[in-house]
Amino acid sequence: MYRISLITGDGVGPEISQSATEVLNAISDRMGVKLEVVPVEAGDGALKKTGHALPDSTIDAIKKSDACLKAPVGESAADVIVVLRRMLDLYANIRPAKSYPGMPALKENIDLVIVRENTEDLYTGMEFDVGDSAVALRTISERASKRIARYAFMTAAQRDGKKRVTCVHKSNVMRKTDGLFSRSCAAVAAEFGNISLDQMYVDACAMNLIRQPEAFDVIVTTNLFGDILSDEAAQVVGGLGMAPAANIGDKFALFEPVHGAAFDIAGKQAANPSSFILSAKMMFEWLAMKKGDPRSLEVASRIEAAVYGVVRDGIRTRDIGGDKTTGEFTRQVISRLT
Repeated sequence: MYRISLITGDGVGPEISQSATEVLNAISDRMGVKLEVVPVEAGDGALKKTGHALPDSTIDAIKKSDACLKAPVGESAADVIVVLRRMLDLYANIRPAKSYPGMPALKENIDLVIVRENTEDLYTGMEFDVGDSAVALRTISERASKRIARYAFMTAAQRDGKKRVTCVHKSNVMRKTDGLFSRSCAAVAAEFGNISLDQMYVDACAMNLIRQPEAFDVIVTTNLFGDILSDEAAQVVGGLGMAPAANIGDKFALFEPVHGAAFDIAGKQAANPSSFILSAKMMFEWLAMKKGDPRSLEVASRIEAAVYGVVRDGIRTRDIGGDKTTGEFTRQVISRLT
């Protein structure tokens, strides 16, 4: 039995949370992996209701769970996800970008993963007013850099891809911080003789994600650069609606769609739930590794195959040019979980 905490979020969050819950219930009923889904509140709605974007009761429920699924939240996002990343030391942000049939990807053979350092860089929030100027402090440590580099190399070793890690930085300008990151990646590469290492400046990487996205295998980079590049990579393969993400630490992991709360389509049953469903797929992959449970790996494979089958057959929600509601799309996925 796995206990899964589910942050239902804001905007389209409750709708895609319902989709994820229905998929998880189908898995629990059909595949022999028993699940207890525990809905919890966080975000704008929780802030209005309790005065806290991340209530103590939610934190407690997450800590008691085996893993967490998080729907998008609104303006209070930094008070939810950034806090949870630091609190639970979820240092690795993992964002795959993969071509799916029926989606407007730039190429048909894209299959890459961005491994983003999740705990430092400019996102520590150390900003100050100095006279009529504002200053932000950027922190890059050897410990965090080597830790994320090692995760990237282990990811490359487990994939069927090109066995290559591309370290992305801007060390020609930010010589101290990105210089340290680059050197740390190179030091870790020496531990993985069967995995090659490329070094690439972030502007060149942004260009090559458009020009030759199929050439990448695993990209490892710092927090800010990873945030930007992963959204670009998501659009390269057809949009944020197909983009899952994981926040992984040594003891716990949280999984979420890359896209935001999309208040403009909230309540209209127009949101594509694929990103959240594929985030659940990543969750089962992590559970399989963490718990040594081959059943969870099979579940992950079936979830991806089901989503693949739906989009291959041209079934789409309205936000990506189709005519299916969020619920109808979800039922199509569930019908293929065989």
